[in-house]
Amino acid sequence: MTADKFKIALTRDVLGGDGATVFDPAALELLKSDPAVAWEILPDYENEISAELAARYDGLVLLKPRLTAATLARPDRRLKVVARFGVGYDTVDVEACTRAGVVLTITPDGVRRPVATIILTFILALAQKLFAKDRITRAGRWHERTSFMGDGLTGKIVGSIGFGNIGREMFRLLQPLDMVHLACDPAPDRDEADRLAVTMVDLDSLLATADFVSVSCPLSPQTRHLIGARELGLMKPSAFLINTARGPIVDEAALTSALIDRRIAGAALDVFDQEPTPPDNPILTLDNVIVTPHSLCWTDEAFRNMAKDAFRSVLDIAHGRVPKHVVNRAVLAHPDLAALSPTK
Repeated sequence: MTADKFKIALTRDVLGGDGATVFDPAALELLKSDPAVAWEILPDYENEISAELAARYDGLVLLKPRLTAATLARPDRRLKVVARFGVGYDTVDVEACTRAGVVLTITPDGVRRPVATIILTFILALAQKLFAKDRITRAGRWHERTSFMGDGLTGKIVGSIGFGNIGREMFRLLQPLDMVHLACDPAPDRDEADRLAVTMVDLDSLLATADFVSVSCPLSPQTRHLIGARELGLMKPSAFLINTARGPIVDEAALTSALIDRRIAGAALDVFDQEPTPPDNPILTLDNVIVTPHSLCWTDEAFRNMAKDAFRSVLDIAHGRVPKHVVNRAVLAHPDLAALSPTK
């Protein structure tokens, strides 16, 4: 790589099993067409970004690998920006990045519609008993079809734990279904809530009222096991829980117990406490839960847009601009970043 160029690395997991990028390769034109940067895909899969890599590259486009304080410990570190695919950043030590003057960005524009769409998919599948009806059809049990009566959605209450980027998009998609909209959020956008006909309530009220509870908040020390046995006990026996955010926000053992005892009607999970979830996880044996491997929103649209957003972020830093979606805004006060100009 040319010494005087801004050096960018993409983590190896941007490649699928066939050796092609998991996103539309046309997105790479953003990097290829910029003469100020040099880029490459890391040759090896990394569980954690090493200090050696942080000393070799100015920018990292990150999927699964962790980035810790140890990553940034070497005095010859040159890393300036970490652009993470998606909106979750629990695999990155944000405080360490801020101390070191490393900008962390995410790609909310790329995931807003795809993740909201999977929540809608889960609501429809749960309400229509889709997987139960699939099973009895395959088994030739047509005589049981009236035993799996679906739930009409008109007038049903959907509650979102979190009213951010994805939660708001979910309510936009739900507008034609004539459902009642509730949300809880520590810092809600009241104007947007009014526009989307969403009533803001506290968490306990949402849990006790909603027919569908969707988890759409970030994982943090404050939200870890936010939904435990007490919270599940507030839900109606006819209610469903949907988690497309992060597994540890829900106490998985408590959820398994509630599903086994039919204290709630069912659940749909794209995320788990441990990923990959162990094959002997008892929740996988239950017939009132839909499970997917943290990938239901993985569509060509999602990955193309996430790639473009991530690449734009590293290019912004390369050219002395503040990226659009900075997680650790406090880092912009770091003396190493004083020359950055605002995003236009």
